[in-house]
Formats: sequence, structure tokens, C-alpha cells
Amino acid sequence: MAAVREWLAADEQPTIVVSHSYGGVVASAAATELPQVRHLVYIASFLPEVGESLASFGDGTPAPYLDFGPDGTFGVRAEFATRTFLQDCDQEAVEQAHARLVRQSAAVTTAPVQAAAWKQIPSTYVVCAQDNGTPPALQRAQGERATRVVEVAAGHHPFLAQPNVVAELVLDLA
Repeated sequence: MAAVREWLAADEQPTIVVSHSYGGVVASAAATELPQVRHLVYIASFLPEVGESLASFGDGTPAPYLDFGPDGTFGVRAEFATRTFLQDCDQEAVEQAHARLVRQSAAVTTAPVQAAAWKQIPSTYVVCAQDNGTPPALQRAQGERATRVVEVAAGHHPFLAQPNVVAELVLDLA
């Protein structure tokens, strides 16, 4: 979060912050009180209240597509990645996404959010209606916290499956 905030703060130009999935948690904290951030876009994401964590949005059990390791990290199980997150992407995008799968600290799932930029900055939530990872019903509930909601017929990664749709949305905001 600190690195994202530092990067955003370094440029005083009007900015639209686009976040995806867990990135919404990061963006919600990083963009707070930065006057250059004019709009937040959340794609299949989370808009946490202060004090909530990523774990707040689940039922308390790990998603079957995640692998939590004894070293305190987790990652997406490769055998689930395509059908859960990339089912509507072309083969090249799928291969590139698999090549970028990395593990991350499991601490990010339970760390409480310290700020909620979406409360002060106009926001658009993009519901991905064909998402097999983040249920569309959960996305719609998160979208109720945003200023505006747009629904697209796409899986979890519309910027890979339908890049023009996402680009047009951002350009319309600019």
C-alpha cells in the first residue's frame, strides 16, 4: 500500500485509479487524501470500510482455488486459475497470466483497512457478471458502496478478455 501511495503522490496530474480484485483494498487505503485522485474504478473488487479486511468478505473458510502454505503465503492453485478467473480469455492471455502467478503474504487477507478513499472520492464499480472467482452477488453488494455501478458480461479479468470495454469506461471518466 505504501508503494502505491508513494507512486500516486509523486504525480500531481489528475488521476483515475483503476483497481482489480484485492487491489481495491490497496487502492482504498492508498488514494486517501490525495487531491489529484479524481476517480476510483473497482473491477470485481472490494470496497472495505475502515477496520474491515479481505477476510471480512468471505464465510471464514479459504476459497478452494487458494493454496495457503505453512510459510505464511498463499497463491492461486494453477489447476483452478483458468476456469475460475480466465475462462473467457484467449489462450495467449491465459498463458501469460499463468506465467505471472506468484505467492503473497497471507497477512494481507486479515490486515484491517485504515482508510476508505471511496467515501470521499467518486467511484465506479465494475461488476463482472460471469466471474467464477468473486461471486457477482458479492460484487453487486460491494458496488452499493460506490458512486456508480457498471455491469459487464465478463469473467474476473475483463481487461484481458474485453480490453476495449474497460478502456472505454476509463476514457469516459477522463
